[in-house]
Amino acid sequence: MTAPLRCERIEDSIDALIDRVGKNIVMALPLGIGKPNAWINALYRRAKADPTLKLKIFTALSLDRPRGKSLLEQRFLEPFVKRVFGNYPDMDYSLDVKRGTLPPNVEICEFFLKTGEYLGNASAQSHYVYSNYTHAVRDALAQGVNVFAQAIAIEETPEGPRYSLSSNTDLTIDALHLANADGVTRLHMVGVVNREMPFMPNDAIISEEDIAILVDDPASTHTIFAPPNMKVDDQDYGIALYSSTTVKDGGTLQIGIGSLGDGIAHTLILRDRDNATYKAMLKALGGPLHAGHTYLEPFKQGLYGCSEMFVNGFMELIDAGIIRREVFDNIALQTLLNSGRIGLIPDETMLAALVDSRTIGSPISLADFNFMRHFGILQPDVRFEDGALVRGVEHLPATPADPAVRKEIAAKMLGPRLTNGRLMHGGFFIGPTHFYHRLRTMPRELLGKINMTRISFINQVMGQEQLAATHRRDARFINTTMMVTLLGAAVSDGLDTGNLVSGVGGQYNFVAMGHTLPDALSILMLRSWRIGKDGQPTSNIVWNYGHVTIPRHLRDVYITEYGVADVRGQSDAEVIKRLLAITDSRFQDELLARAKANGKIEADYQIPDSQRQNLPEVLSQRLAEFRQRGVLPDYPFGTDLDDTELAVAKALMKLKAQQKTPLALVGSLVRGLSATPRPELLKRLGLDDPKNLKEKVMRAMVAGNL
Repeated sequence: MTAPLRCERIEDSIDALIDRVGKNIVMALPLGIGKPNAWINALYRRAKADPTLKLKIFTALSLDRPRGKSLLEQRFLEPFVKRVFGNYPDMDYSLDVKRGTLPPNVEICEFFLKTGEYLGNASAQSHYVYSNYTHAVRDALAQGVNVFAQAIAIEETPEGPRYSLSSNTDLTIDALHLANADGVTRLHMVGVVNREMPFMPNDAIISEEDIAILVDDPASTHTIFAPPNMKVDDQDYGIALYSSTTVKDGGTLQIGIGSLGDGIAHTLILRDRDNATYKAMLKALGGPLHAGHTYLEPFKQGLYGCSEMFVNGFMELIDAGIIRREVFDNIALQTLLNSGRIGLIPDETMLAALVDSRTIGSPISLADFNFMRHFGILQPDVRFEDGALVRGVEHLPATPADPAVRKEIAAKMLGPRLTNGRLMHGGFFIGPTHFYHRLRTMPRELLGKINMTRISFINQVMGQEQLAATHRRDARFINTTMMVTLLGAAVSDGLDTGNLVSGVGGQYNFVAMGHTLPDALSILMLRSWRIGKDGQPTSNIVWNYGHVTIPRHLRDVYITEYGVADVRGQSDAEVIKRLLAITDSRFQDELLARAKANGKIEADYQIPDSQRQNLPEVLSQRLAEFRQRGVLPDYPFGTDLDDTELAVAKALMKLKAQQKTPLALVGSLVRGLSATPRPELLKRLGLDDPKNLKEKVMRAMVAGNL
């Protein structure tokens, strides 16, 4: 391949792209923050202005700046968005999809939607591609994709600039490999430099030869989309605490973004640093735990992170020293580490183990020498000459099976510590502003232990079964679901109308790995209840549902705020009993009656009295002491909201919940007429001096919730 065409203006790069591929552009974009927003907008504007230019975009998770639906929400969000999102440009195509104004020559196909954003949107729903994350590249190429455009990071070095895929190695590496495997260029890579993107090393480094068009226009650098940390409420903390008990020291962890991911990270840190309080919280909760996999002690070995999403919770666990178990891309070496026969410090024992396990020969071959150098077993200045190990004036036979020689090698040739280990593998990342700052300022040695890589490596074991098994020992794949049927199927991404809420993403793959890898668990978390459209509480554990994401034959572990249900390998009747044990008590009787009516459980079965207190108010009472002590803060890892905004946000959330209950709205209005909240809180919403009746009513309703 040749060097890329370099363009300093976005418009020039689009001209060049059309010259190369013509006016039928089928383009793939990374999901999340890896999109080159300014470049996409320019191309989209070109298509809108030229009906002969056909543009099809295959992507996922298109992110626009938050916008309030009500006037109050808009007033609250405007200064916050300006401060946190800076000059982040919305994607014009995404806004037009929401408005229903896409031109006929443009088609947008997504395989994962921002949660709930496109319910009822005919264009987004009808063009949705229901694809597993690991199959997304295959399905994109089947659509005829001829362009892949991505935001890339740049690092200036004395030898010249280097480029990194930064946040999104997930699909790009596989796409370039599959599309151009035989040397024929079928996929034109457009790399658009955004100097705000953190530069990630290892597999994220992209060769200039893989880039067809390299765009470095100042207009392409902008603030990265940074979703703020979400509040972790009592329901979240209940789920997180129970989930944390399933995580085995020395094992592997996968979690997601949001309040549940933050809650799990925080409770794991509490387990390690304040174990007595951690155990006291679980005792206070009193719900069922996993009979075979409950772990409450601090971490001596630490964890390894392997997750499609590298999120802020992982960063906190890395900085807390809990994510610290390094893995190495060599099955034999990793097997020796797992067995405890060797440690991370090269010594005479390690040399003996390498020889005994036939990981290296004696005499050492050139391949053995390169292996030992790569992983830091030998010092970097050791040479291999004429069958001998040479370092300075030292010449030693390359025969580590000889005890005397082995002792000499250990004394004079070994490195201080194994190198090229990884404590985190991720496919893409997204997080709050301080998460990106940490990536930019992290010591290079630590950053080098984080490897952003292809999703086909992370989300499956096929083709790498042995390596995955040695890396991902005692894996806990912890994901979220919306609903669970009483027979153990999970509803995570869509409704029975066919409308998609989000997408299957990698959930199926992680569930499958939970059943495939030795001693692994697939854990699906869910809030046991929610407020329905009618303003009334409704159960998220249901008898059945017309759409499922995970079929019941893959049922494993379910966790709600009321405990852990281990349903792997259980009879239907036992599954029902265990799920009822973690169901909100307001819905237990109705669900039990359905099970009995369908002959799936004994007619005389009664839910034990100990499981009859699964109620939100009881949960809050049990956590109240720890809330008051500050052990379970609303935002365990901070927030981009200031104190005034936190107070106002809480009031607006209460007000939003009251909209489904007219009497509650009236109550807040009446309270607000006599309330005297702090002036700065009302000023934040422009209601300190209401100008008309509408603003006076809004002021009273807000004041009633402050």
